[in-house]
Amino acid sequence: MYYAIFAYEPEPAVDALSKEQDAAMMAELAEVRRKLSAEGKLGPVARLMPTPAATTVRRATETVVLDGPFAETKEQLLGFYIVNCETLQDAIDAAQQLTAPRRAAGLPGALEIRPLAAYFPAGA
Repeated sequence: MYYAIFAYEPEPAVDALSKEQDAAMMAELAEVRRKLSAEGKLGPVARLMPTPAATTVRRATETVVLDGPFAETKEQLLGFYIVNCETLQDAIDAAQQLTAPRRAAGLPGALEIRPLAAYFPAGA
């Protein structure tokens, strides 16, 4: 089963990290990614650009395209991991490993786990 692990943090807390703190956190996360990859569990990983680079498409009675992030949350989606785990508990274990470097950096955010329904183009 594929699971998406979404990384949420308040952007001001991430922006407040020094280059050294960010590099140390990313190095620790790279080690977790290497471990998950060696276990055959890690799929695509992406670190998103800051929310000011976002564009939002919102549909009400008509579709509206807005510059910027308008998710109306205190924590912003910063990136995601795709993991292939046999059980939800395995995905939780992976998320707990990914949480440690963030906690060490003093970030207060959360990791959200969602099962994925994978759709592949015809012929893929």
